[in-house]
Amino acid sequence: MDVFDVLTMLGGLALFLYGMTMLGESLAKMSGGRLEKTLEKLTSNPLKAVLLGAGVTAVIQSSSATTVMVVGFVNSGIMKLSQAVGIIMGANIGTTVTSWILSLTGIEGGSLVTQLLKPTSFAPVLAVIGVILMMFSKDRKKKNVASILLGFTILMFGMDTMSSAVEPLADVPEFTGILLMFSHPLLGVLAGALLTAVIQSSSASVGILQALCATGSVTYAAAVPIIMGQNIGTCVTAMISSIGTSKNARRAALVHLYFNLIGTAAFLILFYALQSLVGFSFLGDAASPAGIAAVHSVFNIFATVILLPFAKGLEKLAFLTVKEEAGQEIRPQESSDLLHLDIRFLDQPGFAVIQCRRVAVHMARMAQEALSEAVELLGNYQEDKARKVIELEAQVDHYEDQLESYLVKLSGKDLSVKDSHTLSILLHSIGDFERISDHALNIMEGAQKMHRQQMVFSGKASRELKVFTGAVQEIVATAVDVFENEDSHLAEFIEPLEEVIDSLQEELKMRHIMRLRDGRCTIDLGVILSDFITDFERVADHCSNVAVCVIQIQEGGYDAHEYLELLRQPENETFKENVLRYAKKYTLP
Repeated sequence: MDVFDVLTMLGGLALFLYGMTMLGESLAKMSGGRLEKTLEKLTSNPLKAVLLGAGVTAVIQSSSATTVMVVGFVNSGIMKLSQAVGIIMGANIGTTVTSWILSLTGIEGGSLVTQLLKPTSFAPVLAVIGVILMMFSKDRKKKNVASILLGFTILMFGMDTMSSAVEPLADVPEFTGILLMFSHPLLGVLAGALLTAVIQSSSASVGILQALCATGSVTYAAAVPIIMGQNIGTCVTAMISSIGTSKNARRAALVHLYFNLIGTAAFLILFYALQSLVGFSFLGDAASPAGIAAVHSVFNIFATVILLPFAKGLEKLAFLTVKEEAGQEIRPQESSDLLHLDIRFLDQPGFAVIQCRRVAVHMARMAQEALSEAVELLGNYQEDKARKVIELEAQVDHYEDQLESYLVKLSGKDLSVKDSHTLSILLHSIGDFERISDHALNIMEGAQKMHRQQMVFSGKASRELKVFTGAVQEIVATAVDVFENEDSHLAEFIEPLEEVIDSLQEELKMRHIMRLRDGRCTIDLGVILSDFITDFERVADHCSNVAVCVIQIQEGGYDAHEYLELLRQPENETFKENVLRYAKKYTLP
């Protein structure tokens, strides 16, 4: 084996690792966070949890990614530790799918079917299709499909290149001697664990082992313990991701480690006990890629079968390692939703967008509640309601700060078109909802001033204000629904109502001036009423911003001012009809 063979091997390894990364990321992107969202569906059935973990991992091609997600779920409080155990076990089974796909490179035979199953036969076709879609298609979904095809092709080409480059190693006695050392179970487990810990992927390390099978020097005696070690090494990723997390999240990572450690110990004890009693003749045979995949699958299925009934035991072991301490792990109630903004979810951008949207909707609902509580204070001031408005406004401010920081990080990720739209809506709208809560606080302070100075609006002014606040509360409720569902059709009803609110504002100001002239209202009360009207009108403006943002992004990104001008054109009968309908609904007495 000369220097050029070494360079070819390294190049093949680089392509293999890049192809695996590209394939996994493209599959995850294609899912748009839907696969990860299925993991949230909490189930008390351990078998369903195993199947769910296996299915998701088989699709996204990474048990490490699934386990890290689970650590994030437990850290966020989305999932209980007991529910995470089954998914972690299933992830180990799901990751074996990759090794079976890679085993196709080792297929031998001259029949047409055999030739068609070889990656060297179908991978070029997939590459051509992928390149055509990537170059000539503008549809983002087709480009995602192209990335999957190209990732698979690069993966297979890298695997084939590695296998071809290492074949000369069969004639190197030193290489054969090293592999013989790995026939010792402990050394083999250690080697597999170290390799996987370095490259952070058991699928990749198993693939490298399959490529080495091309030398004919890798026996099953060496391969079996190495595969066991690879399953232990893959735990490193989850352990690293659990640093700085809640105790339950660290326990979830430990469950993954204990599962593989105990499973490996049980498998090796049983395997070598049977070997001493029966004697496995195949141990001296040269391993094949398909044989490696079979051992990988048998081990993970075996470990799951024997340990699933003892899932509670694994959970208890994790609790013994990370002990509970009185007074710890208490999280502030108002921040519990913000735990959904876990930094681990950024590696799965589609799911991270879903989490951001969930938190942002809750923030919008809090702003709506703050305004509703402030409106109630106008007719019946109560200190506990006033304090609630203050607390809600502070929470909304905190949510906006956390969301904005997280969204900026997320904006640097590769997102689908739909997720990009959602991200844009979130970034543009959370500031509007934060301002709505600020206006709610202003209204509360005005009501508080009236209460302390024992000022009361006249019956006429109170009735007028009630109509006005009714219209404002409806536009806020509609805006929140528009934001939550990204409903561009419902958003079209916001602007007509905002037009009516503007008219009501002008009418209220005129009536207020008339009462001042007639001496039916004091200047102090007039100032407070004017402030209320201004705050409510600005709330409506922020609702308009949200609606226009959703329409603008969902319908193609036209200019907001141009859209508003088009709405008010005389020929827009629908807009005029909606304005008339709202004007009849909210007529001042």
